[in-house]
Amino acid sequence: MEIVMPYKIALYPGDGIGPEVVAEAAKVIDACNIDVHYTTFNWNTTLYNKTGKCAPENYLELLSSFDAILLGALGNTHNAPDHIAVEPLLTIRKAFDQYVNIRPAMLFPGVESPLKNKKPYDIDMIVIRENTEGEYTALGGRHYIGTPDEVAMQINYFSRKGTERIIRYAFETARNRKRKTLTSITKSNALKYSMVFWDTVFYEVAKEYPDVIASSMLVDAAAMNMVRCPEQFDVVVASNLFGDILTDLAAIVVGGMGFAASGNINPTRKYPSMFEPVHGSAPDIAGKGVANPVAAILSGALMLEFLGEHDAAQKIKSAVVNHLNDGTVKTPDRGGNATTADVGTDIAQRIQ
Repeated sequence: MEIVMPYKIALYPGDGIGPEVVAEAAKVIDACNIDVHYTTFNWNTTLYNKTGKCAPENYLELLSSFDAILLGALGNTHNAPDHIAVEPLLTIRKAFDQYVNIRPAMLFPGVESPLKNKKPYDIDMIVIRENTEGEYTALGGRHYIGTPDEVAMQINYFSRKGTERIIRYAFETARNRKRKTLTSITKSNALKYSMVFWDTVFYEVAKEYPDVIASSMLVDAAAMNMVRCPEQFDVVVASNLFGDILTDLAAIVVGGMGFAASGNINPTRKYPSMFEPVHGSAPDIAGKGVANPVAAILSGALMLEFLGEHDAAQKIKSAVVNHLNDGTVKTPDRGGNATTADVGTDIAQRIQ
């Protein structure tokens, strides 16, 4: 008889509202009756004053044996500078080669877009963001600090391996969607080395996918069009920086950051992948029980999908849609007075 081992999931609640929304994501996952074993790591900015870091020295070793990581949010400037607070997140992405960042943006029933005349599912895009190189590298430095000659230099780099693999992943994603459309976002009219190189690789790979409608768009035009006509986007592929900025915009046009889920994926599964809501730690509302946990819950669904639990992931997505469409249990960001736990319980009950 085959012995089925439980999934080993690392819960990394982090700062601010992170612990509150992660708790509800775990509650909803448990409602799917999947054999999951959680280990919680309470690393956050409160460690900074004691150790000068926001996670222990061996945090990568501690996380490496898990099947996946469910992260809440990192950052609280009252405790630590933001660039220190998010260092574990950026390091995990690179060390575990989580080179794919997936951020879906869908306008759900029961959710209002700030854009007029947008109906449910009018907006339905997935942004595939390169997650380990590009603009978010640690290459560079500051010189002559504190003098009139002070210089800061931040180097971005694009390898052929890194660029080709993220573009290929985006083409595969587009190929498996109904519209089969992929838009590459660059700024090649100004960045004549890195972005022209990206364009070159994009159109080289496009030749292998004649069934996908491929095009390129400058990032400033993409920002405009995500507001003007977001319906035109299906799958979007972008560099680390452009993908980060555009996905915040995409989240807002589908109702807000409270609905924005994401996954940091290592497709080879050599290392664990990490899933997190796109919203920040929101320390101003932490502990008040008013945070919207839907983004964290949908991140949990992305995690289950990646682990191969497709039925459970679909149950969560359907329960979220029914919850939002019903509209009787709403957190304050949606005009209601329900708590974070109320929302999690409502979605879990719709699964059960």
